[in-house]
Amino acid sequence: MAEPPAILEMRKISKTFGPVRALQQVDLLVEAGQVHAICGENGAGKSTLMRVLSGVYPHGSYEGEILFQGEVQSFSGVTDSERAGLVIIHQELALIPELSITENVFLGTQPHKHGVIDWSRAHQRTEELLARVGLQEDPDTAVKHLGVGKQQLVEIARALSKSPRLLILDEPTAALNDAESQNMIDLIRSLQRRGMTSIIISHKLEEIAQVADAITVLRDGRSIEAIDISQQPMDDERIIRAMVGRSLRSRFPPRTADIGDVLLEVRDWTVRHPLAPERLVCKQSCFNVHRGEVIGLAGLMGAGRTELAMSIFGRSYGTFISGHVELDGQLVDVSSVPKAIAAGLAYVSEDRKGLGLNLLDDIKRSVVSAKPSKIATRGVIDQGAEHAAAEDHRSRLRIKTDSVDSAVTSLSGGNQQKVVLAKWMFTDPNVLILDEPTRGIDVGAKYDIYVIIQALAAQGKAIVVISSELPELLGITDRIYTIFEGRVTGVMDTATASPEALMRAMTSTRSEAL
Repeated sequence: MAEPPAILEMRKISKTFGPVRALQQVDLLVEAGQVHAICGENGAGKSTLMRVLSGVYPHGSYEGEILFQGEVQSFSGVTDSERAGLVIIHQELALIPELSITENVFLGTQPHKHGVIDWSRAHQRTEELLARVGLQEDPDTAVKHLGVGKQQLVEIARALSKSPRLLILDEPTAALNDAESQNMIDLIRSLQRRGMTSIIISHKLEEIAQVADAITVLRDGRSIEAIDISQQPMDDERIIRAMVGRSLRSRFPPRTADIGDVLLEVRDWTVRHPLAPERLVCKQSCFNVHRGEVIGLAGLMGAGRTELAMSIFGRSYGTFISGHVELDGQLVDVSSVPKAIAAGLAYVSEDRKGLGLNLLDDIKRSVVSAKPSKIATRGVIDQGAEHAAAEDHRSRLRIKTDSVDSAVTSLSGGNQQKVVLAKWMFTDPNVLILDEPTRGIDVGAKYDIYVIIQALAAQGKAIVVISSELPELLGITDRIYTIFEGRVTGVMDTATASPEALMRAMTSTRSEAL
């Protein structure tokens, strides 16, 4: 029987950025009709390789050869690759917030009629694409009013509008919860049944096992191993070992919790939507966290997890109606971000580029940016202390960079997330709220962050983790609160909780075990 034809072959691809060699002689072979996964730690070269492929890094800026549909390609830009039938969805969102969903989906490719943009046709086509990706939103909605997860689905709808032959998805489910992730996997399978070839970059091995036919593993800019899993079960341990160069015996570090008295208490917290006053995004929400405890907030997209966290942290979201926050049994003022920080709260946003970082800063300035007074004398920053603090956090969080003087834009998405975490750790908070802290981070780096979370809890801090991955919450928390339609619907001890029980509480207004 003849071998399936290769729709894509990348041969001996090398790419440098000044003295840094990001890719070294990388090979990639993708067969037609295949879902091919690319795995590797943050900074392994996955996104760089795809940017070479898609023309973001044009021909001549790298070494090696690209064959697409049997022909040697010399893409000078993204337009060339899209014209050939190759479309990439980048990990970082590239939408214009002020424009509507329709305007974003057809930006630069609007349908015309007699030389005039046919917005009626664009609107109709957008509705079809949104239904295809499972996003129930009015196409006229401005993108700025959508959460990160929904914006990711808009990106995918935009890619599908171009009728690609090869679809590249860079961490397509990083911003999605379990239900939306499964919808995405089903969509990729549906596209495959129609003959489309896909490349998916993902850190979620369970996801890869469901959808991929083959895997290429990158490490330190090199292709380490190509694995055909279409005929045999996927070996997670083998893939992790290839990715990180070592074995991880467990996804989650062992933990013996030393839990003390209640440190943070939130009572009757009620907040209105910032644009729709008749809608409550938080409805008399109550929860508490003890010293040395890690709790989780679980809920489907739109449940109000992020809204609850942001509104507590200096009323950063919505219009406050009622409720109060206590620390060590004393009422505290969290009516502004500076006051929340002064009270000992910290919040690591899920949107690292929009809310977590100033992309014009270097790493060292980013690390100290939430509390520069900590290293200042009479209002003047001690540059030596700034550098030392950044180096300390770079080492502890294993941020991959040659220098803390480097711009944060030079880092991979996962390493940028680590810088955001370092920024808030630098404030030495008593309560640390982590909103999707491991989104876009590989399995090795996730383990490191879990260890850091445990170390912070061991210091007597209270940790709140928001995560769309139930296995993660079950693996690192002591208790899990569930949220549905802005209301806390349950709390369970992690030791006795199950995904099924959590999902029931995440999809019902009935409160239990509160």
